[in-house]
Amino acid sequence: MNWLWAIVVGIILGVIARAILPGKQHIPLWLTCLYGILGAILGNAVAGWVGVRYTEGFDWIRHLLQLAGAVLIVALGTPLWQTIRHGGRRER
Repeated sequence: MNWLWAIVVGIILGVIARAILPGKQHIPLWLTCLYGILGAILGNAVAGWVGVRYTEGFDWIRHLLQLAGAVLIVALGTPLWQTIRHGGRRER
């Protein structure tokens, strides 16, 4: 996968992950893209571990695992970003 494709997929997965999670995530677009890319990498790793990384046709299971990875990374990374960005203070 080339870098441009990784960025496009990262943006898409990150935005979908933010839409799935409840509440507002106060993270910039570049971090959403980075979290989406990391989620895709995590999803690909899990797909490889369970044996569904390479299948015939459209890889629905792999893509769902990538989305699940992006949701997990956004859910864990957003509070971390808030802590780093605001020194532990919550934004209202």
